[in-house]
Amino acid sequence: MRDLDLTTLRLFAAVCETRNMARAGEQENIVASAISKRLAQLEDTVGAVLLERGRRGAIPTPAGEIVLAHARAMLAAADRVARDMADYGDGIRGQVRVLATVSSMAEFLPDDIASFLSRPQSRDIRVTVEESLSSDIVRALREGSAPLGVCWDAADLEGFETRSYRTDHLAVAVHAAHPLAARRHCRFDDTLEFDHVGLPAQTAVHTMLARHAAILGRAIKYRAVVSTFDASLRCVRAGLGLAIVPGEVAEPFVPAFGLRVVPLSDEWARRRFAVCFRDPGSLSPAARLFVEHLAACETKAAAARQASPAKRKKAARSPLARR
Repeated sequence: MRDLDLTTLRLFAAVCETRNMARAGEQENIVASAISKRLAQLEDTVGAVLLERGRRGAIPTPAGEIVLAHARAMLAAADRVARDMADYGDGIRGQVRVLATVSSMAEFLPDDIASFLSRPQSRDIRVTVEESLSSDIVRALREGSAPLGVCWDAADLEGFETRSYRTDHLAVAVHAAHPLAARRHCRFDDTLEFDHVGLPAQTAVHTMLARHAAILGRAIKYRAVVSTFDASLRCVRAGLGLAIVPGEVAEPFVPAFGLRVVPLSDEWARRRFAVCFRDPGSLSPAARLFVEHLAACETKAAAARQASPAKRKKAARSPLARR
């Protein structure tokens, strides 16, 4: 088989995405007849029909789906080469691209990236991070369009290498006048009689809450659905309902918004995150250093979590604490 041409693969992917050669031509600045000729040559090269043309437009055949998956991976790799070489021209000696969930970006990942970049051995490395949903992160890793992901470990990570990374705890953020505001903790089913402020259906938090409400045979009453944790907490401040969010996200808003944060006592409310990738050999030296750094951050955080209960018990036994 002759070498595959990246330009033709890019046009093929565009046709599959738009399902129309004319629209793909407008998107790629090329006439439809030229696309048709290139795709005919591609079909001749691979020895299979790649597109079915009908009333629904140009739809990839089963063989076309296989070529499309490989095309996307090859195009993504080519784009990474271009970006990495541009960075070398700017004096950067390493590039790490990470897809991360909204929760990890709102909580701990930015600080851990900053601490990584502050190390002398990382001074010539650039880290770029993009927010994404856990399901989209997993798909990008499987397709090869992203090398590294940070997501909730309940996602479908079968076949990936993973490293434990951080935990958080879901809590109920409520207005100070809310009936749950005086609680030290509460169960999820205690919240279901009240209005909720939720996140979009594709998010990990929404999926988790919907599943546990279904287990209880109850429904969540959403009064508002917003796209960010910040927006959900603003709705809580306005008295539109309660929001179930990571406590680590809500706590910084407590002084400014006058909220109460009540931890959920359900066992599943403690979430674990993971750094995931296809295999160590697929990572660049810079990416391997970054993974090691994130794993070390979790080791330190775990040690601090174990030390905290002991410190609290010691303080409780202190004579000063009993006065």
